[in-house]
Amino acid sequence: MAPAKHRDLMSLPGKLLPWFGRHARDLPWRTLPSDRAAGRRPDPYRVWLCEIMMQQTTIPHGTPYFHAFTQRWPTVESLAGARDEEVMSAWAGLGYYARARNLLKCAREVAARGGFPDTEAELRKLPGIGPYTAGAIAAIAFDRQAAAVDGNVDRVFARLMALKGDWAAEKKVIAETVRTLVPEDRPGEFAEALMDLGATVCTPTRPNCLICPLADLCAARAEGAPERYPIKPAKAAKPVRYGTAYLLQVRDEVLLVRRPDRGLLGGMLALPTGDWVEGGFADTPPPAAADWEEIGEVRHVFTHFALRFRVMRATAARKPRLPGGIWTRTADVDGLPSVFAKAFRLATA
Repeated sequence: MAPAKHRDLMSLPGKLLPWFGRHARDLPWRTLPSDRAAGRRPDPYRVWLCEIMMQQTTIPHGTPYFHAFTQRWPTVESLAGARDEEVMSAWAGLGYYARARNLLKCAREVAARGGFPDTEAELRKLPGIGPYTAGAIAAIAFDRQAAAVDGNVDRVFARLMALKGDWAAEKKVIAETVRTLVPEDRPGEFAEALMDLGATVCTPTRPNCLICPLADLCAARAEGAPERYPIKPAKAAKPVRYGTAYLLQVRDEVLLVRRPDRGLLGGMLALPTGDWVEGGFADTPPPAAADWEEIGEVRHVFTHFALRFRVMRATAARKPRLPGGIWTRTADVDGLPSVFAKAFRLATA
């Protein structure tokens, strides 16, 4: 028998899955309920790729990347054979570049073992796959009775249960509750249904309770203020770091560098830059002697800090000899991380 605190939600799958059958989002990586009923199975590669890509981004922003990757690398084996710099360049603009590095590591491990493992425990052993991603792949791609709890699902259950305690502890309650509710026969659809409910109905600021299939189960709705949930601790202000980016142009070419493999934006092409420090702009030496002018400033927000980037520009008659410099035609510059792409656009406008 389910624990008492779960018992009043045991009817949830029976309410949610029919709704999902009518309202499932048609996404390029998804196998719809009607297709599953006809015997079509999800492609584990596409399920894994979308789950990695859509972390920390929106579906409208991430979808073109998904199409580009699957057209260029249609299988995990083809992705495993790609050069690191090709994948990092194709990833540019999605952010969180450690994901791209782990994507390649994971693809190579999966290709070496002949395919994706089909259990949460084995999936967790692969690079870049955490608890949520392992649960999502196991449920959606392999019909394992696994829970996939992301931010959307946290929000839905925080409202369903009107959770008011410490958020870290309540997240554990949510994970336990979801695991209890996953149906044995349709775990993949259940996972996708919860995601869709959170993304389209039980939204962060304006939950549409009138069309919610779980409205009669929702304790927050009964209280009259579902939008106040989840109750999370206030976020600490992010520190601000300052840096300088340099754009050096010689005729129709500009100087790029490849950042060290380890660390932030590791392995990515970038403009030369000094250290990023707190407290204000530091005097950092430019990559070469030239008549540098300050063009302006761009700003960017990373996970743990905000960055203010001063942009300097100069032209030279001939290319200086610089170890590690990569001279690239201005018109061909592509695949820069977002912060450097902003600086490049400013300096070449």
